[in-house]
Amino acid sequence: MANLEISAGNSLYYEYQAPGAKGQTFVFVNALTGNTGMWEVDAIGPALRAAGYGTLVYNFRGQVDSTFTPDADLGPLTIVDDLKRIVDHVAPPRPILAGLSIGGLFAAQAYLKGAAAEGLVLINTLRKPSLRLEWINSAMVRMAATGGGQLIMEANLPMLVNPEQLAKMRPTLLQGDYQGMKDGEGLYELMKGSVSTEWDFPYEKLDIPVLLMTGEHDRVFRIEADIAELEARIPKKSHVVFGDAGHLIPAERPEKFSSEIMTFADSL
Repeated sequence: MANLEISAGNSLYYEYQAPGAKGQTFVFVNALTGNTGMWEVDAIGPALRAAGYGTLVYNFRGQVDSTFTPDADLGPLTIVDDLKRIVDHVAPPRPILAGLSIGGLFAAQAYLKGAAAEGLVLINTLRKPSLRLEWINSAMVRMAATGGGQLIMEANLPMLVNPEQLAKMRPTLLQGDYQGMKDGEGLYELMKGSVSTEWDFPYEKLDIPVLLMTGEHDRVFRIEADIAELEARIPKKSHVVFGDAGHLIPAERPEKFSSEIMTFADSL
């Protein structure tokens, strides 16, 4: 566990373990509401390291244990610059950037800005800019202000995860009081900044292998025609569709997720 100091009051929390026999390092990029814990469940981080891969996980400024000053811009450009910054700083051998949701877009953007990578894993990332997408993102910011992360989760989970996962989570939800987020809170600043994300990405410029992962139970962001159109623009790609998962593939099916990314790494 370590912190990369960017400037006074601004830092990135990260955990790095060098690769073993495989020689490759998975660099995991969170979604906005994520943190390093998603990637460190037994079936992902420990399993990858046991198989000989390295791992680098980190939190955005505004997420747990990463710090930011009141004048810091936590928008998408900062997140992408920070991703390149931490890859440059750690310099993990043979990095493979793997991002969940908007984290996949950040990974692709960082690669085009010069972040080292020999492969990309985009997990439920592909989506086209539209009024629908802008509406969803703006509505989530309003939900955060009204009821915090709990309201966002409870309002969206039935449309984001597979039925089995939803049944496991249901007994602990829809019970507590809602606490709205306020200006200056890390997650809220990240969410407000995300509205300005540039989703019109030049996928045809990706000149390294790309593994696409999508989940059929993602009823919020999955638009099959859009995915097919964007996928066709990626020169070197493969696509794994999870019929038993939704948007949060690493959390819903961690064993299968790890198996697929190891197969991808071995193909590079």
